Amino acid sequence: MILFVNACVREKSRTEALSRHLLSKLSGIVQEVKLTDLSFPKADGAFIQKRDALLFKGEYGDELFAAARDFAAADEIVIAAPFWDLSFPAALKQYFEQINVIGITFDYSESGAPVGLCRAKRLYYVTTAGGPILSEEYGYGYVKALATSFYGIPDTVLFKAEGLDIAGADEAAILSEATARIDEYFAAK
Repeated sequence: MILFVNACVREKSRTEALSRHLLSKLSGIVQEVKLTDLSFPKADGAFIQKRDALLFKGEYGDELFAAARDFAAADEIVIAAPFWDLSFPAALKQYFEQINVIGITFDYSESGAPVGLCRAKRLYYVTTAGGPILSEEYGYGYVKALATSFYGIPDTVLFKAEGLDIAGADEAAILSEATARIDEYFAAK
């Protein structure tokens, strides 16, 4: 199963268009999680208490952990996240807070090192930006660190199109180049 985590909010999202092009290159059933359709629980004291109690009892089948189970079971993961304010939409951070579940997406070794429990061997991260992406550290870099250090996903791939809204930019050409990079990547596999 291919898990498509869609953090796009605009109706004609350039990030979503690139992501759907990438998805067309993959084989398998796609399960889409559209973050704008979700209502994340408030992460207050009561939520943490409930979550900790379920984890202590080993009740990983609870509905509270459905997103984490789906993420852990995916064969490949595609994340579509526009570059906003030097990062990604807040809903994606909320999603990560829901799937970071000890015993489902990761665990800890006896020495305290994280051990990934996710099945996926590859995570694709697709983003677009109106201006330049000056640092990948706060968007893709954060996701890559989670994937490789906590979830056990050994390979992460970034596809991006930036500078789309700069005066004089040829938006169509920039998006075409990003699409070509996706095509080249899959042609080489």
